[in-house]
Amino acid sequence: MDTLVADLLAGLEEIPLIDPHSHIDPLSPVARSLEDILGYHYYTELAHSAGMSQQVLQPQVPSRERVREILRFMSHYDNTAQYRWFVEIARTFLHFPGQRVTVNDADWLYETAERVFQQLHWEAEVRQRTRLEKIFLTNEFDDPLQGFDTTVYVPCLRTDTLVFQFHQPNTRQRLAACTGIEAEDAGRVRRAFLTLMERFVNRGAKACAISLPPQFVPAPLSDAELDNALRRADSAALAPALFWLLAECCRTFQLPFDLMIGVQRRVYRHGVFQGQDLFDQRTSLIQYQELFNAFPEVLFPISVLTSNQNQELVAYSWIFPNVIVNGHWWYSNTPPYIRKDLTERITAVPKNKLIGYYSDAYKLEFVLPKYRMYRQILAEVLAAEFVRPGLLSETEAVALGRQLLYDNVRTIFRL
Repeated sequence: MDTLVADLLAGLEEIPLIDPHSHIDPLSPVARSLEDILGYHYYTELAHSAGMSQQVLQPQVPSRERVREILRFMSHYDNTAQYRWFVEIARTFLHFPGQRVTVNDADWLYETAERVFQQLHWEAEVRQRTRLEKIFLTNEFDDPLQGFDTTVYVPCLRTDTLVFQFHQPNTRQRLAACTGIEAEDAGRVRRAFLTLMERFVNRGAKACAISLPPQFVPAPLSDAELDNALRRADSAALAPALFWLLAECCRTFQLPFDLMIGVQRRVYRHGVFQGQDLFDQRTSLIQYQELFNAFPEVLFPISVLTSNQNQELVAYSWIFPNVIVNGHWWYSNTPPYIRKDLTERITAVPKNKLIGYYSDAYKLEFVLPKYRMYRQILAEVLAAEFVRPGLLSETEAVALGRQLLYDNVRTIFRL
């Protein structure tokens, strides 16, 4: 690493983090065993892709054996960014002395994790080492939102079930149970959504979020049309209209609506859990033009699944004041794609509209290695695009990095 990049990285590493998207369970935010780390879908799907049988993932298989098998196949994917995340976790949190992890380290890692992860104040230690100030959650609509500190674990209403499963009686029953409203017609659906949103806001929620398939096109329905779709339990008609109603609620409560666009579910139907979904090149943001035009007061932080769509996202954020570039999602979350996409974004989009990164983590231990990867690339891009050409001083470049990592998250989500 050259001196300039090292100096910029040192400055970026002093910046506290607000992680605006994760799948953390606030009642169990940290790992309790090594299996909690290696059970992350990146490792199970990579190991399975490299030849590991899914039989080892069955619940009757002992935890230590499952960990050993995933580590055994790690030799086939130790070239990946995900492997480097694991080594970073092992070295930082388990004090693993080596530079590489192999199956020969399985017992030592497993037993060390059993001891370290069970420490009384482990959660606080992970947050302190990570410099993690706040982290956003992914809450189902009927989550009780109790038992955790919402100033640290920030609620976020995940709306996929409401939009894509509303035709199922169980979804409407759950909605009635948590709002007291039987959502049988357009008026009552609207009241139920508003009641739901109010409960989330009162518990500290700062955003809504949804993952959207490639073919999705948001569109409103008249009350009469929505009533008819509800009677027929027509999911194809309901989903675009219910999404539109949720956008109206976001406008009412001044909540950003995170859109994660382009995932095609269950492409590899025989894949491991959470290792079945892929992107679809037919996705385009043109499908959301009416939404962006109709709701200028609502901020839409947008993630796209493929780097190939990054230029389109950059262009939309360039033009639309309410379109925000948000993180590096899933299949774009490896260094070559981050470097390319970040360079395009940071040289074209107003700097107050860039949310640099989010962890998408299921356990807090993953926040540190993922953000370290991002900050390293951010330092390289700041050096190449701004400091060496003389556009910014080192101090100014670090300040720009702080805006991407921290300041914009506070502003956009009204923290």
